[in-house]
Amino acid sequence: MASRTYDLVLFGATGFAGKLTARYLAEHAPRDCRWALAGRNAAKLEAVRDELATIDPALAELPLITVDAADAQALQGVAESTRVVITTVGPYIWHGEPLVAACAAAGTDYVDLTGEPEFVDTMYLRHHEAAVKSGARIVHACGFDSIPHDIGAYYTLLHLPAGVPVTIHGYVEANAGFSGGTFHSALTAFSRGRKMAAVSRERRKVEARGARSVHAGPGRPRRVAETNGWALPMVIG
Repeated sequence: MASRTYDLVLFGATGFAGKLTARYLAEHAPRDCRWALAGRNAAKLEAVRDELATIDPALAELPLITVDAADAQALQGVAESTRVVITTVGPYIWHGEPLVAACAAAGTDYVDLTGEPEFVDTMYLRHHEAAVKSGARIVHACGFDSIPHDIGAYYTLLHLPAGVPVTIHGYVEANAGFSGGTFHSALTAFSRGRKMAAVSRERRKVEARGARSVHAGPGRPRRVAETNGWALPMVIG
């Protein structure tokens, strides 16, 4: 790992979430962090880099990598060049697998912000063994639609009795719009309910179980007395 060119590559840096991530890295990444921007459009990558240079002039020399999400060979080269890949390119069920496969093969840690259960389960079924063998850590669902809810459920569970069935309902209120990528991912997920359920069952057949199994019940928009309003499920599975 120490011999790799980069510590981190941000893939999809020209999209809505990609730009936000790039800006965060420009403001918070350690000075000695070796990172690069990756995407399929060189001109747009240069424009993002120019914006970052207004935050830190040294970023005017930030490396750029032009690569397409469907180019498996090129993605393998990206994975082999870095310790960590962050990707914001979705919908992941259509565009995400080649990068997961490349990272699993190369022993490269992988992070995304997918909220697509079918994608997460499919990647486990197809690439978990290769990732374990190479030492790659494949970490999905690091976006707003996942992290606050996961942390909230975990924190709540720590304060409840162990060894007994527990049902947790949690609610998050937000005042925000959808990005184009999130909108397309949501439409895709809603249109593939049967496939999503089938893949979930297949994963449960082969996945190693811990002391407590977790299941997200069927989710439907509904009126909720606790909030005196309507709740839209974030996960359906």
